[in-house]
Amino acid sequence: MTARALMIMGTGSDVGKSLMVAGLCRAFKNRGLKVAPFKPQNMSNNAAVTIDGGEIGRAQALQARAAGLEPVTAMNPVLLKPEQETGAQVIVRGKRIASLSARDYFATRARFMPDVLNGFEELAAIADLVLVEGAGSASEINLRENDLANFGFARAANVPVILLGDIQRGGVIASIVGTLKVINPKDANLVVASLINKFQGDPALFEEGKNQIAELTQRPCLGPVSFFVNAAKLPAEDVLALDQVTQRKNAKFRVAVPRLSRIANFDDLDPLKAEPEVDVVIIQPGSPIPRDADLVILPGSKSTRADMEFVRQQGWDIDILAHARAGGAVLGICGGYQMLGHNIADPEGVEGAPGTSKGLGLLDVTTVLEPVKQLRVEDATDAISGENLYGYHMHMGTTAGPDCDRPFATISGMGEGAIAQNGRIMGTYLHGLFTTDGFRRGFLERSGATSDANLNYDASVEKVLDQLAAHLETQLDLDALLALAREPFIK
Repeated sequence: MTARALMIMGTGSDVGKSLMVAGLCRAFKNRGLKVAPFKPQNMSNNAAVTIDGGEIGRAQALQARAAGLEPVTAMNPVLLKPEQETGAQVIVRGKRIASLSARDYFATRARFMPDVLNGFEELAAIADLVLVEGAGSASEINLRENDLANFGFARAANVPVILLGDIQRGGVIASIVGTLKVINPKDANLVVASLINKFQGDPALFEEGKNQIAELTQRPCLGPVSFFVNAAKLPAEDVLALDQVTQRKNAKFRVAVPRLSRIANFDDLDPLKAEPEVDVVIIQPGSPIPRDADLVILPGSKSTRADMEFVRQQGWDIDILAHARAGGAVLGICGGYQMLGHNIADPEGVEGAPGTSKGLGLLDVTTVLEPVKQLRVEDATDAISGENLYGYHMHMGTTAGPDCDRPFATISGMGEGAIAQNGRIMGTYLHGLFTTDGFRRGFLERSGATSDANLNYDASVEKVLDQLAAHLETQLDLDALLALAREPFIK
């Protein structure tokens, strides 16, 4: 093992760990280093398919892109995908192994440490630098026993830690100093510095605060790193990103997206949000789907039957059926596609208790959920325009029925998805479909929207990653930060 490693842990959730690691991956890559991202344990329903046929958290896929690497399962060995209020699907090295309650997972998670360390060693063998992202808060001492995500991993691999705090939350000095006070002294010995994130204003005004943190912690305080405005243009992993309700008032085409309780892979929407003439509105629970919506998108779901019930509880089923009767277009993606059919059957209890749920009946199809998850990257063709279409499958179940005779797309000559006879109700299992510029433009134009002919979505993501790296270069002493990394040691 020749790589050096450095871990970014947070004083809490959503302090900017994922973005910081992505920016550092690109910054050090631009300096000529071979960098690999790593997150021992992640909890997210936003996932990406890897080139080795598994799935990892969306943030690690973005970090891999920033590092100039293809995503592989070693980058996120353990992924938890919540599918119930108290339980989650457990993904180990990209494959679903079980659905466990939180209690059962915490009681047995120690068995996954070898998978975590093996993934880390694989990356360390091919990289100059491994940048590790922690999960949630580093100070959750009630969850420390058999921890995989933070100090449990850091101790096992002897990886130095930088503690990241978000100044916008207030109390950043107390959050950093307090974290070091409450954690195990042996864990605290791994913390080599703190870092202040999301600063706004004159950084000179926080100089005294930095000095106080350094004095109280006996460790250097780095930064502050100012708020990166273009962060919103990068694919988000945390569902908290959907809390930020914005409206593009001058847009001529409105897309309404119900925020399902177990919404998954909502980064499918990001390319549409990048279109200047398109207003993507996330409909929060308790709010109706607006009548002036031109298109309703039912997004992916980690638990389709439960979210179908959630749609009914919100009255969104009535809104969607009224929208369809009025001639409005509806697109269902993955779980949303399953909801558009007549029934969703779960005979083996894949998502919970076995049973069958009634769908919206807008597509003449039915779905049967199955325990084997389909995970693969797809090169497809739009069935209407013949335009090439890139996407990926990540679902459990098969859907069939007369409307599948009018497929949404074709893959290797076989139909994929379904379109209703009226042409306005569509369903597909393809995630990531709108990243393909030609398909996105054609789809929007057929729907009555104006697309930006100059928008290259992938190039725009690359541009923002370079901007983020440049931002960190100006805000941090990256040579000093790199000097804090060291070669890990695994017993």
